[in-house]
Amino acid sequence: MTDIRFYHLTKTALENALPQMLEKVLERGQQAVILSSDERALGELDQNLWNYRPDSFLPHGTKRDGAIDEHPVWLTTEQGDVAKRDVAFIVHGAHPGTLENDKTSLCAILFHGNNSTVVQDSRVLWKELKAADHELTYWQQTDRGSWEKKA
Repeated sequence: MTDIRFYHLTKTALENALPQMLEKVLERGQQAVILSSDERALGELDQNLWNYRPDSFLPHGTKRDGAIDEHPVWLTTEQGDVAKRDVAFIVHGAHPGTLENDKTSLCAILFHGNNSTVVQDSRVLWKELKAADHELTYWQQTDRGSWEKKA
């Protein structure tokens, strides 16, 4: 069963937190997908991953760059791509889908905690996934930017 984690961003912007998480996935030899509900925001995230730190390189691609199998990190708005990767990062209010596959071991749902609408939408998604008998954990950023498990 897929490990589903909600990450409540309070101190760090998604554009800064996500690359660090992706680096850890790649260090473990895994592949990731980033699922967004917003094509424009996904394009901005794509640019950010190329430029987020001068001394690093995060290989990734989108549908403009070829096929999903050619890239260790795949950025998409297509929900079906989640089942093709070890780790799924769900951003910009996207819905992860059923998560009933043998490939995806971790689904990380990242949301900004400073927007009440986004927080409410995340609560609705939590309740939906919990009702579907998924085991969920909730992680919140501390004042120092590290993660603390809250539930």
